[in-house]
Amino acid sequence: MIFKHLTTIAVLFLSQMTFATPDVTDTATCTTLDTIPKVVTYDIKAGIEKHIEDLSKANGGFFPITFDGEDMKMKLVRVHMEYLANLGPRRHFACVDLATEEGNVYDVDFFLEGDPGDMTVTETTVHKLNGRPFYLWREQEDGVWVHVDADDASRQLLGIVEGNDHFEFTYQATLPTMTENARMWIPIPTDDQFQEITINRIEIPGKHQMLTENKFGNQILYVELGPEDSGMTMVLHFDVKRLEKSVHLDETSPEIYLAPEKLVPNNDAFKEIALGALVDKNGGDLVKARALYDHTIDSMRYAKFGGGWGNGDAEFACDAARGNCTDYHSYFIALCRAVDIPARFAIGAAVPSSRDDGGVSGYHCWAEFYAEGKWWPVDISEADKYTSLSTYYFGHNPANRVEFSRGRDLIVEPGPDSGPINFLAYPLLEVGGKPVKVKPQFGFQRVS
Repeated sequence: MIFKHLTTIAVLFLSQMTFATPDVTDTATCTTLDTIPKVVTYDIKAGIEKHIEDLSKANGGFFPITFDGEDMKMKLVRVHMEYLANLGPRRHFACVDLATEEGNVYDVDFFLEGDPGDMTVTETTVHKLNGRPFYLWREQEDGVWVHVDADDASRQLLGIVEGNDHFEFTYQATLPTMTENARMWIPIPTDDQFQEITINRIEIPGKHQMLTENKFGNQILYVELGPEDSGMTMVLHFDVKRLEKSVHLDETSPEIYLAPEKLVPNNDAFKEIALGALVDKNGGDLVKARALYDHTIDSMRYAKFGGGWGNGDAEFACDAARGNCTDYHSYFIALCRAVDIPARFAIGAAVPSSRDDGGVSGYHCWAEFYAEGKWWPVDISEADKYTSLSTYYFGHNPANRVEFSRGRDLIVEPGPDSGPINFLAYPLLEVGGKPVKVKPQFGFQRVS
């Protein structure tokens, strides 16, 4: 992808920078290049991790940073291995992601000086908030790099509405030819901390009733149809008020999200992969989850061809290394659970941010993991498409979304003959007890 190529260029670019840092003078000995220990990236990583660990221990387990007049308490998310740099004799650079208790992720630049095992941080600067830079690097005429203010550019062209959104959402489909009696299950979005749903109308043939799926609290419309309903159109229309989703608490027990599911097993194969991705990742579940997030981006390719994709099958995703959003997030969830990090699945639709009405291209799904006592939303397939937003999507979902349902292996009564519902976004239709595909059309109108 073009963004991955740009990242590679940025790494090479950064490794050759000369930064504006204080001169380091050794007055006790005569220092030459031959007497200065060779520093590798892992030495710098160890140095910055020790700095963060020591200050965190001295401040109740949180790394303290004062930014924009506010004293913040932070937790380590990851050290950017790709940006660690030796700037010259005993001068080093490190870039680190640190998160607040509210889930805001700050990209912080550190300058260090000293030798391996004995490095001191000389400057700490907040560079980005949730992937948005406060400054950029610029080379001066003397070859020294300094940072300058960055424009507060909008993210709407990359699919993100921040803060809140309000839109009307239409869910409609045409029923196929049915020669026998049929039954259908349709997700109905419900209120939660981040969305307020008003059902404006439900126009649907046959007999219907509302069911509640007890494990995850989903609302599902159950419909009984006959051959006379063939070719009829169904329309559901909702008013959606949505908040940008960030790190949060809820009343569910995290432990239930460690259990395996039909297409998301918890086995030794996933544990081995997860542990491999966590080599040299020092820290708690937040650090581990970020490493598994990055591993999923590096391992998977967004590609919808052939068979097998789109079912949220973690083993398929592992073997094929490709798929759509369901496959990305199923793979990530399997890896998290394999190392005892609770993780869960949700599905809905992403409304376009760059226009105010029109069609919506199918469903979209995301995941959440549990760390530091809270749930962290992630959208890994979107982060893979837009590398510049990978930090944003680790801890956030934009406001221009609606969630249809959550969880896997859904059980309702009456339920399908085919057994528990894998996940529910499109209608599940059974004609004569056999599944028949129905792909709905989505549309929206933003409310100004």
